[in-house]
Amino acid sequence: MKRIDFEHGTITGNILGAALPMLVAQLLSLLYNIVDRIYIARIPDVGTTALGAVGLCFPIIVIITAFSNLFGSGGAPLFSISRGGGDTKKAGQIMNTSFTMLCAGALVLMAAGLLFAAPILKLFGASDAALPYAYPYLMIYLLGTLPSMIATGMNPFINAQGYSVAGMLSVAIGAVTNFLLDPLFIFVFHLGITGAALATVLSQTLSALYVIRFLHRRAEYKVRLLRPAEWKSSLVEAKNIVSLGTAGFIMQLTNSLVSIFCNNVLGATGGDVYISVMTIISSVRQMVETPIYAINEGTSPILSYNYGARRPDRVRKAILTLALLILLYTAVMWSSIILAPRALIGIFSSDAALVADAIPSLKLYFAAFIFMDLQYIGQTVFKSLNKKKHAIFFSLLRKVFIVVPLTYLLPYAFGMGTDGVFAAEPVSNVIGGSLCFMTMLLTVLPELKRMEKET
Repeated sequence: MKRIDFEHGTITGNILGAALPMLVAQLLSLLYNIVDRIYIARIPDVGTTALGAVGLCFPIIVIITAFSNLFGSGGAPLFSISRGGGDTKKAGQIMNTSFTMLCAGALVLMAAGLLFAAPILKLFGASDAALPYAYPYLMIYLLGTLPSMIATGMNPFINAQGYSVAGMLSVAIGAVTNFLLDPLFIFVFHLGITGAALATVLSQTLSALYVIRFLHRRAEYKVRLLRPAEWKSSLVEAKNIVSLGTAGFIMQLTNSLVSIFCNNVLGATGGDVYISVMTIISSVRQMVETPIYAINEGTSPILSYNYGARRPDRVRKAILTLALLILLYTAVMWSSIILAPRALIGIFSSDAALVADAIPSLKLYFAAFIFMDLQYIGQTVFKSLNKKKHAIFFSLLRKVFIVVPLTYLLPYAFGMGTDGVFAAEPVSNVIGGSLCFMTMLLTVLPELKRMEKET
């Protein structure tokens, strides 16, 4: 399988070569998530209740995904830096340490989830009517924790070695399998919500088997579990992996936390209709952000490899290319959101009253979305160059220290009502994004200049 040459290829070609396959995979995954909810909602007689029950399981699914990224996204940049620096032994040790921690973490999460599934669901608001649907779905999903975490957490190590098409296939296999098995299990075999969970676990298992097979047989670096004798010598790598992965881990958890706060305030100030409006806006944002995520993840291994290889000129070119691609894409999407919001909202709802309420809220929420680019660029550079403290700080700054307080201050203290909830996002984009980007320029560029003088 063709591999991207991070060392000699053009920066733009490398980024596009890594980002485009990843974009296809992410779009397939996004399509699956949307269609999956449509299937569940159409289960005869209980579709609405079943969909709500699955929604109660989402916070647990987010936690599992966050731990996958803690070990995977935390280890992959360090792996690329070592690989770029020519330290193949350390690179292999980092990958195997990530894999071992990921497997151990999966077993612990699965055991804890299986033991405490019912009380956790009740804590998240499961009613007596929803619990009979949410509980079996979650129990089956938890049995697939290990393959789910392997498929998600080890995929970055495929992309970090330049095998972007293989990385795409690992995601596509699961998405397409799930897409086909859902209607078969739900409607043909009449398994209902249990069938949806089985389809998810089987598709994740296929993805995980592909990832393991590729990394064990076909990739340049062969993955394996650490031997007991290697545990002590790998403690430093384990600490660094967790430290760097904490930024993405926090970002995922705080996104869920912010959603809870937003829904709480919207329910109190505008009623259930505005919670539905926020659901639509979140869906639009997920759709819009998917290509940005692909560009970021496609650029990350290129930044890390060339930083480890001490090629500051190629690092600068990669940062510039990343910025231009994201700004160009966001300018187009931002214009579409501001000029044609009804078309985007119409993808998710045809309710005239809901659409009327959603249009001004969508415009307000995305009013300064282009400033969010600055956060994306800065965070990607910090993570890729192993700037752990910066990555963690700016993950916390925008969501925890800016969005959460504003979500309560603007509606209540400033009397803005529901508009205050939606206005918290653009304010945080301007402040958090600008500070993140400026800090990146003031810290990374001087370092690259010093590196250039030393080489």
